[in-house]
Amino acid sequence: MANIEVLKETCIGCAKCIRACPYDAIEMADNVAEIDLKKCTLCGACVESCPVDAIVLHHAHRAAVDLNEYKEVWIFAEQREGHVQGVVYELLNAGKKLANDRGTRLCAVLLGSGVAEQAGELFMRGADKVYLADHPSLKDYNDEPYSRILAKLARQYKPEIVLCGATAMGRSLIPRAAVMLQTGLTADCTGLEIDPDSGHLLQTRPAFGGNIMATIRCENYRPQMATVRHKVMDEAIPDTSRTEGEIIRVTVDENDTASRTRILEVIKEVEETINITEADIIVAGGRGLKGPENFEMLRELAKVLDGAVGASRAAVDAGWIGYSHQVGQTGKTVKPKIYISVGISGAIQHLVGMNSSDRIIAINKNPDAPIFQAADYGLVGDLFEIVPELTRQFKTLLKK
Repeated sequence: MANIEVLKETCIGCAKCIRACPYDAIEMADNVAEIDLKKCTLCGACVESCPVDAIVLHHAHRAAVDLNEYKEVWIFAEQREGHVQGVVYELLNAGKKLANDRGTRLCAVLLGSGVAEQAGELFMRGADKVYLADHPSLKDYNDEPYSRILAKLARQYKPEIVLCGATAMGRSLIPRAAVMLQTGLTADCTGLEIDPDSGHLLQTRPAFGGNIMATIRCENYRPQMATVRHKVMDEAIPDTSRTEGEIIRVTVDENDTASRTRILEVIKEVEETINITEADIIVAGGRGLKGPENFEMLRELAKVLDGAVGASRAAVDAGWIGYSHQVGQTGKTVKPKIYISVGISGAIQHLVGMNSSDRIIAINKNPDAPIFQAADYGLVGDLFEIVPELTRQFKTLLKK
């Protein structure tokens, strides 16, 4: 393990390390710095502040990993109430390309209770093998047992790549598993491919507020792990002739399911129309709506179009609508057939969450709003006149 040491003969008692420590873990004793290891997080701030190099951070050294021992591309098959989620089919499509490039098999890891029948759907979507842990205690998601079982399987079978959706479940599960496996993790990826020269996984994600795209590698450790944003990749097309494959049934014991927490109640997210990540049409509002009461206009238009209501972060932060409707870098990534932006300026943080929509229609009174650069169609004018008129016209047209 890593540790930190003060070289007493070198320390000059300047106390600069005390001012630099963000955890109040250092004090002076006989004009020499002393570190409280119970408080210290090994962040290294004191090391950088010491003018005489009297503080040394010793890094732990890991044995070299034989990369050739690791095979297979794994997809964590997230399920809720026994049903595999749509993001899994997107990952299977992306994973199949990666597996083909690496000359290995595409596998799914399915945890839950009474979920064995879902293996057939995973085979139809491209999985060659399914690791199945079916146990009553896994009925409701709990990050401790789920991550423990996933890490246990990865140690035993040594996958080369592990992918998971960047959902609430995935963001809770995969970091825990990565720590247990002592490997790297790239979060919120929007692109995945294999480097033809090295064979490493190239993991691309937005960085610095979405202003640049960073490509990350995990060159020395395995498995290579990543979470992938929902709705940035196409779903695998089901092949109904492919309903069977190899199933590895995983034995689950009390040690696997032990947890410091317990599920008391599962409260479902309430959507006014339909879930925005699954909607074909989204009507989204921003600061230009001027208040929460004006979202009623968008709800009416969304209902006429059988769509969902979305929002920018500014509208959510203002308390005009719930977070479940937020589209963007800190909200949900969507890929509808039609995205109608109403009163949204089009900051890059919002665009990264919806710019893969098939058609983008922007309504804004400012002709220079950035949203028009991403839009296929733009309407410059007063949204309080345009939206009600659109609703009336669609009502008339859809009745015919």
